[in-house]
Amino acid sequence: MKRLSLVLAGTILALAACDSPVPGSASSETKVTQPAFAHTLSGDVSGYFIPLWPITVGEWRLHHLFLGQPADFTAWESGGRSGPFAPVMIEFENTAGTPVQSELGESLPRSRVLPSTYEVTDGRVRFSGRSADLGEVSFDGRLDQDALATARRNLGDEGRVVSGTLKVGNRTFDGVQMKWWAGD
Repeated sequence: MKRLSLVLAGTILALAACDSPVPGSASSETKVTQPAFAHTLSGDVSGYFIPLWPITVGEWRLHHLFLGQPADFTAWESGGRSGPFAPVMIEFENTAGTPVQSELGESLPRSRVLPSTYEVTDGRVRFSGRSADLGEVSFDGRLDQDALATARRNLGDEGRVVSGTLKVGNRTFDGVQMKWWAGD
């Protein structure tokens, strides 16, 4: 019994003598999580970004990437959310669908993908979301500020403003290029 007590006491003393984790070491650091929604913009990048050529997944065609105004980002990130709108959205249209009448005339049925996450900066757009029609959708692209300024001056230049990689379900589209349009 004495021997067992000595062994236990020795073990306790040995454990007590162990060093605490050193601040800044891997064992003492807590994992820092990034916010799901973030923007860092020096100006307004709002508008519709339309693909320069058709990008289709089955019967669905990419219609546009939408970026809202600075106030839209601020409201969304502070919890202000209303209806099927977000400061970053991707919309697809169903090319096999029956056209529907809208205030702008006839259009094909659409599927709007709202964000699960986004990060928008002066030079980058990152987005991920989920669509009931298309599954997981993500976009990682470069925003060309010079091309955007030119497009705005010309009220919709035909040149590339955004380029990047679109993923829809298990399909990946590299080299996607989009022009800017102000909208109606």
